[in-house]
Amino acid sequence: MDLNLLFTENGILSNRLKVGVVSSVSAQGIKINLAHSGDVSGSYVDGSRYGRGEVGELLLIEGQQSILLGRLTEVRLPDRDRTELSQDFEGSTKLDAIGFVQLLGSINIEQLKIQAGIISYPRLGDRVFSAPTELISALPELMISGVTDSGSTKVTLEIGEVTGETGNKIRVTPEKLFGRHCAILGSTGGGKSWTTAKIIEECAKHNNSKIIVIDATSEYRTLNSTYTAHFHISSPLHVHKESTEFCIPSTDFVESDFIAMFDPAGKVQGPKLREAIKSLRLVKLNPDIFPDGYIKKIDQSKEDYRRALNRNNNAKLVDNPAQPFDIGMLNKQIHQECCYPEDYNKTGKKWGGEDGSVAFCSSLFTRVLAVTHSESLKSVFNPEPNAESLGEILDAFLKGNKKVLRLCLSDVSYQFYAREMLANVIGRKLLTLARNELFIRKPILTIVDEAHNFLGKRVGAEDHSTKLDAFEMIAKEGRKYGLNICLSTQRPRDITEGVLSQMGTLLVHRLTNDRDREVVERACGEIDRSAASFLPNLKQGEVALVGVDFPIPMTIQVDKPIYPPKSDGPSFQDIWGRLN
Repeated sequence: MDLNLLFTENGILSNRLKVGVVSSVSAQGIKINLAHSGDVSGSYVDGSRYGRGEVGELLLIEGQQSILLGRLTEVRLPDRDRTELSQDFEGSTKLDAIGFVQLLGSINIEQLKIQAGIISYPRLGDRVFSAPTELISALPELMISGVTDSGSTKVTLEIGEVTGETGNKIRVTPEKLFGRHCAILGSTGGGKSWTTAKIIEECAKHNNSKIIVIDATSEYRTLNSTYTAHFHISSPLHVHKESTEFCIPSTDFVESDFIAMFDPAGKVQGPKLREAIKSLRLVKLNPDIFPDGYIKKIDQSKEDYRRALNRNNNAKLVDNPAQPFDIGMLNKQIHQECCYPEDYNKTGKKWGGEDGSVAFCSSLFTRVLAVTHSESLKSVFNPEPNAESLGEILDAFLKGNKKVLRLCLSDVSYQFYAREMLANVIGRKLLTLARNELFIRKPILTIVDEAHNFLGKRVGAEDHSTKLDAFEMIAKEGRKYGLNICLSTQRPRDITEGVLSQMGTLLVHRLTNDRDREVVERACGEIDRSAASFLPNLKQGEVALVGVDFPIPMTIQVDKPIYPPKSDGPSFQDIWGRLN
């Protein structure tokens, strides 16, 4: 839309949209005398409906230095006039109603640039008007630059329209939507999945866009395959016809991941497991010295071990948590670690015999076998021979012409923390690539569906628990490397405030839980309790856009995506209503 159209003959303050006049001014807001409170319905002007004094309506308050933007939060009658209302009221009586307006920001009269804060408060008697729908739809752009610079914006995302089916579309630049990360919040059934799908479609319209979708429930399998590369782990119940299985090799894991998965117990298993992993790293670095694939220690010479450790830079590499090793040899190596550090002669040339700790490690042996043969972690320890690795598909995606990479984790269970661990490994892989500056010239947007399942989790026993913080690290430092995230969750209270506070933009659907609303209020200083009070009343598909670059909360009806996600449950009417 050409924002210069807002400079019409009547300007943005049209007498046809007059609502009332200012009757009281305070630091918290203003009161206005409403001129049309007795009307049965609102008015239609130039094809758009205006409430002319309905709660939730955006209003413009005339001022000498600037125009103020506000929202009508309450309408009431003075006590003396309440008796004038009756059940047969037809709207023909002039009511002396009072409206309470929350002031949101100021509008520069020359450029129509909108900014948070009040430049100057109105005076008694100043006129109040309904905000034109053209102005409301242009709010995201006006909050950025005003009218004069509007022609320089080339890339925008059309995510919906002004609430009320006015036909005035809302366009947002990707820098303002994702530049400081984004979160899509809302209760079940509020429309989060549709909003996510719409955003993906809008991003995919642009040639050099790159979006990675971590699909926790397989609901985005409907994404168009002409611009989407579909991949899955294991055997999901619902698979896109062109989806390919991929694996996350154990070489992408670090030591803390294995410690959390194998969950060693007591004071014996933990040190033995760590020492075994260190030994197997040395084996991986020196396969010529250890042809059996593991280091034999019980009553064996230390000569080969010391020779391998002194070769090249191995002494440092074996302590590197990301150094790969052969997981299949772990139980054999743990058994070998159950020995005395020296033989009986204390010569220092040999390890001693078994120290009796093998029995204490029996439960660890069992758990290592259970984890490595688990169906949930098949893609890690027993992948299909032709399955592409995570690194390979990321490399192909960055070099290819596909715009969306969808990674389906719906068949990964929570057993052994598999789902949380795999998602964290994907996040850490992306962060590693970002730190290598692979995304500087081609920024990546990573969308994490059902983010409350992955963020802020701590897995493993108390003595050796591991915090899964890959996406938290992306939220804190990914932006400068060209790696941005968009979180989608129905439980904002399960996302740490440290992560939510890093989200520069929030797309908030209906939130009925008061704890969720409180978390959103604390995480985003631009939305106060008055604005948050509207969140439980949002319709399905309606979203409140707030954030650092959108200090004035605005409500948007998100357009239906071309390829809606498969997020609906079974229809009881269709199933239970069948005759047979």
